[in-house]
Amino acid sequence: MKPIKAIVMTFDKYRTLTDHMIFKYTQLWPDHPFQFRVPFQNLPATQTGQHVDYRQTPAAIKATVLGLLEDLHDEELVYWCIDDKYPVKLNIEKIAQSYQWLSSEQANAVSGVLFCRSRRMWDRRCLTAEAVSDSWGNVYLEKTGYEQIWIHQFVRVKVIRHLFNTFPDQIPYPRYMDELRDKVTKPIDHRLFVSQQNLAVFGESTDKGVLTRNCHQSIKDNGLTLPDWGSRLTTRDHFVGSWKVNAKQRLRYLVGDLTNRPPDFFY
Repeated sequence: MKPIKAIVMTFDKYRTLTDHMIFKYTQLWPDHPFQFRVPFQNLPATQTGQHVDYRQTPAAIKATVLGLLEDLHDEELVYWCIDDKYPVKLNIEKIAQSYQWLSSEQANAVSGVLFCRSRRMWDRRCLTAEAVSDSWGNVYLEKTGYEQIWIHQFVRVKVIRHLFNTFPDQIPYPRYMDELRDKVTKPIDHRLFVSQQNLAVFGESTDKGVLTRNCHQSIKDNGLTLPDWGSRLTTRDHFVGSWKVNAKQRLRYLVGDLTNRPPDFFY
């Protein structure tokens, strides 16, 4: 499979989370095509090999992301992966099909595909009436905006570049980007899609700057180094996506009843 640059939004303090995220991709998908482009400010490389490329960037979030993209063409397809998520389950066959399709001329008009259908991606108000399918019959539903842009996904450089170019130079804390994102109008030709079926489950690494219980356990189970700031943990696990969804409850969510979200979804 053709290699693809994986753009990692992170900073020095979270290097252990980035290392854990990369480890999990290698564990779950040994021959994955990702070449992780990892920013750093002062911390030297912690991994070696062809799958990791360290790039020195400024500390500011916006400058970091735009710096990682500065040598890339707007139409280049990349894998967007922030350090606050790591893969737990992947439908590798179908994700690989999505990647092959996006790399072909058949999908030139498609600007991105999110293959983890979760949370508001089951809300019809976040979707248009448009759908496309790939060569294997996998169906993708068009999104109205940037909802769930922080989950790992395939996307063209122009989408991330446009989004961050609209942000202020100084972003006080990461969650503030949710407010900023919701104010950005997506260009009509930036067509973003989500897979009709959920193809992945991701663990969240932190919650409001606190290491999640599930990430702590995963790092320990795999014999990796825990962050020195990770003594405090969340009181519950944090996951995104689910293989099993109650059909009746999912229907409620699809029609917009957000007060009755499926209990077996992870948030």
